Amino acid sequence: MPGPLTGIRIFDMSRVLAGPSCAQLLGDLGADVIKVERPGEGDDTRKWGPPYLKDAEGHDTTESAYYLAANRAKRSLTLDFTKPAGRNLARRLIARSDVLLENYKVGTLAKYGLGYAELHAEFPRLVYCSITGFGQTGPYAPRAGYDYLIQAMGGIMSVTGEPRGEPMKVAVAIADLMTGMYSTVAILAALRHRDATGKGQHIDMALLDTQVAWLANLGQGYLTSGELPARLGNAHATVVPYQVFKTADGHIVLAIGNDGQFRKFCDFAGEPALASDARFATNPARIRNRAELISEMTGILARQTSAYWIRELERIGVPCGPINNLAEVFADPHVQARRMTIELPHPAAGGEPTRLIANPIKFSETPVSYERAPPTLGQHTDEILKELLDLSSAEVAELRDDGVI
Repeated sequence: MPGPLTGIRIFDMSRVLAGPSCAQLLGDLGADVIKVERPGEGDDTRKWGPPYLKDAEGHDTTESAYYLAANRAKRSLTLDFTKPAGRNLARRLIARSDVLLENYKVGTLAKYGLGYAELHAEFPRLVYCSITGFGQTGPYAPRAGYDYLIQAMGGIMSVTGEPRGEPMKVAVAIADLMTGMYSTVAILAALRHRDATGKGQHIDMALLDTQVAWLANLGQGYLTSGELPARLGNAHATVVPYQVFKTADGHIVLAIGNDGQFRKFCDFAGEPALASDARFATNPARIRNRAELISEMTGILARQTSAYWIRELERIGVPCGPINNLAEVFADPHVQARRMTIELPHPAAGGEPTRLIANPIKFSETPVSYERAPPTLGQHTDEILKELLDLSSAEVAELRDDGVI
């Protein structure tokens, strides 16, 4: 069944994670994504291993797990746009595209006649999305941006980690991924505008802007109070008790979100006096007396095993859950029932199925269709040039001999 973006073509000049994750999502939704890669080199993340995909004999290929994570649903075209012939091919393919997605440093593509100002005049319907570390304007615009640096500069590390420990980054490159998500929303909105008015536009996305935006309640808390939030480790800034607790045989997350749930917990645990204690009866009181309450609850939760608390608290409607490692995540019956992994045959694995993380979007009428595994470098170059530009085999061979593709 055709996806909701069938008929939309993305000329994807991005690499690493923010742009590729955006393009993968658009491809999952049915867009034809042409991933432009440098001949002989390709996306930087192809080399970001181990681990690498195994071939049919169990040996490492050159396809890294990092690359596989963000490049499904695309066709790979090798193209050197620094060469005049490469720029000519790029412009011809852009003419057949709806969206250009790129994450080069500010001004890089303009040097080759592929900047927004140059292309907008010729292709006024083109949606042009630029992803950079700091945006197209402002004092930091010329700088390169990296997720780790953005997490530091954007404040998230200042509120992540143990109270007396060092500032801590999020393990996944969340600034990159969230910028990819915001970029996807922006592209869809720009396409809606284009279809209504006939006018494309430039989308200026910055990792730092995105990081500041998703400070969310903590950022708004500072703007409202003027007080800097402290690092609380696994605790919550404005809900108590809402954190990791040690049990008799491990750890669990207890996520009590309101006073009723707190009373249920106390009654079940045989400690009803805690719920009626003025220090703990309401969430604001529990925040003020956090240390005393957590000391009490630590002793209570250490009495029983993790399985006991998870089973019994779920039964009475008190949110509680395990802290799964990744093996446990992918083995979880609910994760499996939600089909959060898929398998696609991959040429580097000899056509054997390659297991990938699925798209979480569930449509009732246009379900996500998984048709393309993350491509090998230049896998679709000949196909794209012949299909979209009507080049002959001889012309493609000449371009390859000249190092253009």
